Amino acid sequence: MVAGLGGVYRGAMSWTATARDWRPTVHALAGLATGAATGAALVGLVLGWLAAIWSLAGGPAGAWWLAWFYVVVAVAGPVLLLWAVQGFGALQRERFRAVLGVELVAPPRASGGGWLLLRPVRAWRAPATWRQLGYHLLAMSGGTAGGLLVAACWSAPLLAAAYLAGPVGDRRLGLGLGLAVLSAALVLTAPLVARAVAGADEAAGRALLGPSLGEKLALRVEALARSRAEIVAATDAERRRIERDLHDGTQRRLVSLAMHLGMARASLTDGPEPVRQVIEQAHDEATEALAELRQLVRGLHPAVLDDRGLDAALSGIACTAPLPVRLRVDVGARCAPAVEAVAYFVVSEALTNVAKHAAAGHAEVTVERAGDRLRVVVADDGRGGAALDGGGTGLRGLAQRAAAVDGTLRLHSPPGGPTTVTVELPCGS
Repeated sequence: MVAGLGGVYRGAMSWTATARDWRPTVHALAGLATGAATGAALVGLVLGWLAAIWSLAGGPAGAWWLAWFYVVVAVAGPVLLLWAVQGFGALQRERFRAVLGVELVAPPRASGGGWLLLRPVRAWRAPATWRQLGYHLLAMSGGTAGGLLVAACWSAPLLAAAYLAGPVGDRRLGLGLGLAVLSAALVLTAPLVARAVAGADEAAGRALLGPSLGEKLALRVEALARSRAEIVAATDAERRRIERDLHDGTQRRLVSLAMHLGMARASLTDGPEPVRQVIEQAHDEATEALAELRQLVRGLHPAVLDDRGLDAALSGIACTAPLPVRLRVDVGARCAPAVEAVAYFVVSEALTNVAKHAAAGHAEVTVERAGDRLRVVVADDGRGGAALDGGGTGLRGLAQRAAAVDGTLRLHSPPGGPTTVTVELPCGS
């Protein structure tokens, strides 16, 4: 007996905890209201459209009347229906967010420029528009029916009480007791019904109101590309900052130190031998450190690239290369700083690889811009046989630099030569 009462108590407490979460019920009732409003709007638009067509069949057939018909039927009708589909779609997503806390990302709008009148055409050609329309049609039927069912379950005791409170002559005791038992059962099952209706509505909303799997992947790829571009730009900006700090700070101090040591070295010619040796050694080391620092600064980010552009920066590389280099640069307008930096380092590292491994007599560098692409070609007359998957990391590093800004690298290096490295970079601004 006690165990039975305990089970009844636990069941009542479980139902109370379930009924305490009113969000599914509110969601179902809100779906009933929005479904009815959506149905009224869509049916009204369709009826107006059909009325315009019917009026054409029974009305005058003049040119002005035909023009008016096409404005109403061919332009206004689809545009208003599109606005209704998109507007009620936003309203339904807001209902999911406000009541259930479910975030449904809006599907991407149809992209592209063009005439204003063509935008509704592109929108109607987008699968997302038809998915939203399908959800609205489903909400008009299934959503409305589910909301009515939930409302009936919760209002069943009121109907039973109204029957029992009626005149004695107009009611039957057995029927009243049956209604009371049925209303109690409906109230007990109302939270479960509301949860089932809300769950089905949520599944339909996720499938029809949000982006499809392909659209999600496209949005993800776009976000990753944008994030990578921001990281590349931030890294390039940080390299320029470090270059400026080293050039304006550490390098100036080393120049001053080397100059003072040189002056001391020149003025202490008659000093003790140990002192002169220490000063000479310190002066030589300061000079070597200054040369290494200049090379490091040039490797981080050449200042001439920002000041005078890609042509001047590549000219400096060609002049200091350990082999003859023929350079031709035709870029016109400047590209994005990150792209110019990648092009600069691609040429620098490619010529370094040529000097170390190709046994070439000369090299040729061609940089030109074709539309929104920057094309960099480094060719040599060496022994060839280079490969991206070879033992070294130089060519792989070039490919990684190009890929960092959505560029591509192609290598043509048959045994015996010649070798040609072609890099194409998106010349964004």
